[in-house]
Amino acid sequence: MAQVDTVIVGLGKTGLSCARYLKKNNIAYAIWDTRDMPAGLEEAKALNCDGGIILSALNGAELAGYKTIILSPGLSPDLDELVFARAQGCEIVGDIELFARVADKPIIGITGSNGKSTVTTLVGNMLQAAGMKPGVGGNIGLPALELLNEAADVYVLELSSFQLETTTRLKCHSAVVLNVSEDHIDRHGSVAHYAAIKSSIYHQCQHAFVNRDDAVVLAMQPNATSFGLGATEKPHWGVSEGWLAQGDYEFLDPDMLKVKGQHNWSNMLISFALATSVGATVPQCLSAAYAFTGLSHRTEWVSDYNHVTWVNDSKATNVGATVAAVDGMQEPVVLIAGGEGKGADFSPLKSAVSTSARALILLGRDAPLIQSAVGESVPTYLVDDMPSAVSKAFEVAKSGDVVMLSPACASFDMYKNYEHRGQVFVDAVLQLQREQS
Repeated sequence: MAQVDTVIVGLGKTGLSCARYLKKNNIAYAIWDTRDMPAGLEEAKALNCDGGIILSALNGAELAGYKTIILSPGLSPDLDELVFARAQGCEIVGDIELFARVADKPIIGITGSNGKSTVTTLVGNMLQAAGMKPGVGGNIGLPALELLNEAADVYVLELSSFQLETTTRLKCHSAVVLNVSEDHIDRHGSVAHYAAIKSSIYHQCQHAFVNRDDAVVLAMQPNATSFGLGATEKPHWGVSEGWLAQGDYEFLDPDMLKVKGQHNWSNMLISFALATSVGATVPQCLSAAYAFTGLSHRTEWVSDYNHVTWVNDSKATNVGATVAAVDGMQEPVVLIAGGEGKGADFSPLKSAVSTSARALILLGRDAPLIQSAVGESVPTYLVDDMPSAVSKAFEVAKSGDVVMLSPACASFDMYKNYEHRGQVFVDAVLQLQREQS
């Protein structure tokens, strides 16, 4: 039997992709998961790994017997058992680190608290429209190691803070931190530490892009090419006379876009910047911008019913995402929010809600915390479930309003995931329409 120096800790989609990669490259490995029936277990068994599959609590002494731990992004490298193994000389890496060591095509790296999936998808669409073959994945879609099997000429990666904290050799051709808002504090401990992890995407990159509307991001690379909602000069990207522009080159009327909200103007600007940084041209990218309808559960149009627009933004799992969504709407908002707050500070919601919301409807575990943070700035209602939230929204919304599910929280207190939560909202809206018809 081959000597086993590598262990994959944590199965699931990412762990399974690591197992396939190691198998393909004849690297002996073991698998360790703390769950009795982790996702991907049967597929992992079929790969017949040399070191076997361990299903038990982590043990620092045993982990230290391996030279390399490939860690799932869902597990913190600061767990006591992993800290012990590292102190004994064990290397701890993630799947992005493995990818970075062997990728031989330009990499576009995209991170930030909000908008990562939208920008990653848009850049991929734009490069495709320009005749290129992008490999799109990472934190969305295909795991990064699976992209090595694609015939790609450029990689477009969405990268989470969980992935970046176990990555040291990533050399992006182009990189961006879209924004930083309070998120995952339960894992990273502070906004400063979280931001520092995000900023590591700029290490060793050739072309850095920063959001000049976000002071934390701008401070990371103050001399980089920027994007933002104000006017600017080339090579920077912005808004000129109401048009999206690079300097004074006005190329897109945002009223022509299917996605709404100024946060999507910002997403478009950085998508054009990243796509053109690897050889696409603005005219080549325009068709992809016009065709883009947004991602599921991300300010997704659901219905225009009773002269009210219903929007599903269930993917807004942190405060910053909800603030951006509310601020980006031109119409009064009836906001449905709440869930599992992950230790976040909800006070930034107060300004956005008091300025742009007609009413606030709250559900889920941390609804009382949100209510306390927002205060009496708008009429606020606490409800028990999503159908009740939709019913209350129908009651208080006026003609021309937007009713938007944008929770500012994770979903796990009531739902399987944010997709499940969003679908329950959509189903409740459609059921309301049927009942009222």
